[in-house]
Amino acid sequence: MQSIMRALVISMLIWGFTAALNVAPAKEMKNVGAVILLYHHVAENTPRSTSVTPDEFAEHLAFIKANYVVFPLKDIVEAAKHNTPLPDNALAITFDDGYNNIYENAHPLLKEYGFPYTVFINPSVIGVQSNQLSWDTVKAMHNEGVTFANHTLDHLHMLEKRDGESEKQWLNRVWQNVTDAEAQISAQVGESLKYLAYPFGEYNEVLANKLQEQGYIGFGQHSGAVGPFSNLAAIPRFPAAGPYAKLSTLKTKMASFAMPVVNMSLSNPELSSPSLSAPITVTLDATVANQLRINQVTCYYQGDTLPVEVNGSQFSVDLNKALPVGRSRVNCTAPSKTMAGRYFWYSIPFFRADKNGKYPD
Repeated sequence: MQSIMRALVISMLIWGFTAALNVAPAKEMKNVGAVILLYHHVAENTPRSTSVTPDEFAEHLAFIKANYVVFPLKDIVEAAKHNTPLPDNALAITFDDGYNNIYENAHPLLKEYGFPYTVFINPSVIGVQSNQLSWDTVKAMHNEGVTFANHTLDHLHMLEKRDGESEKQWLNRVWQNVTDAEAQISAQVGESLKYLAYPFGEYNEVLANKLQEQGYIGFGQHSGAVGPFSNLAAIPRFPAAGPYAKLSTLKTKMASFAMPVVNMSLSNPELSSPSLSAPITVTLDATVANQLRINQVTCYYQGDTLPVEVNGSQFSVDLNKALPVGRSRVNCTAPSKTMAGRYFWYSIPFFRADKNGKYPD
């Protein structure tokens, strides 16, 4: 009787926990992918738009420990490449820019929890700028299991062309920046992953194609989970700082799945015009689309709901608004059919330069 009661109590605790979260117990699933979180600063005296406080970060990690399995970034990338199953609560943690406060405020907590994580760094400022890690610290962190990867040499706006520069000259120049950064990271830590996090999340079709040709994996700053249908030259990550640091909303993002997109009509996110000439059509894999309620797809732009038309395993979204200079995106979600409170998520980023061909920081 005692064993029966103990089992009943445990069962009730598990049910109560998952019901409160509105998330089903983890199970191994194909196609739905995993979530990657993006941080920059963990500090109280840095720009709020790219920062979480140490207390906020600690709150995030405690929630992750209770509800998720944290994988090395490489494991999640390999699962997406080869369509191998992961638990439906798989998650990775990344940082862009090698700030000292990552080591001072984030690393001790991550080490305490035993969480692997990746830092995308700019080698030309490591050990040079006072707010950046030194190479000795990078090596010490790497020896403790932290992965370091490429964020270009100097955090340039990769889409900006110099005066009189042809597209070929531009691509050669920015790609040399990438390969020089990769060589320095490899020389310092003895590892070359060929992972590139685009500075500011900015990329275009030509650059993404170059990454794929050279065997690199690219990471953006637009939202969504990553899975076997994701563009591995522009893997989405959920920003988790500033306005996105609130755990009450971040929970929903952590619980998202990768929408099984096989085609999207807007192939190049770099735009010269503030308006689109036609609605964007997104085509889903029909065999996986039955896991989501496609008739309930909702797309958002800057807090507004956009008109959406659904046709079989396709949906079209009409962005009838002017796009600003800089970075913006449309986020589309659809509820899971089988897992209450969880959503399939897809983000469409846009990048527009100003009249001088420059991008804002």
